Amino acid sequence: MTDDSRTVWRNARDELVRSVVSLGFPKELGNEVARNLGSPKAMERMTVYLKTVKPRKAEFVVDEMLAIMSEIKDWRERKSSREANAAYNEIRYYGFDDGDQF
Repeated sequence: MTDDSRTVWRNARDELVRSVVSLGFPKELGNEVARNLGSPKAMERMTVYLKTVKPRKAEFVVDEMLAIMSEIKDWRERKSSREANAAYNEIRYYGFDDGDQF
């Protein structure tokens, strides 16, 4: 990981934690949310939610975190499925490249 990417991660995490604390929740909740989301883009999305919706209960914060995590998981599964389908279609069209020439 480069210094630039570490800075991006740190800034996203810090902004998320600040947003959580500004709503009156403990810093630990912000740190756990950031850790579970695991990427700057997901943390930024969560920060936008917090600043826009301003949830009053920690349960709403956790529910949104889980929703974001679920969407990321679904996206990864769709991406993997598309890649597998493309590889399958390539094999069907071109056949296996086993190096044998008849």
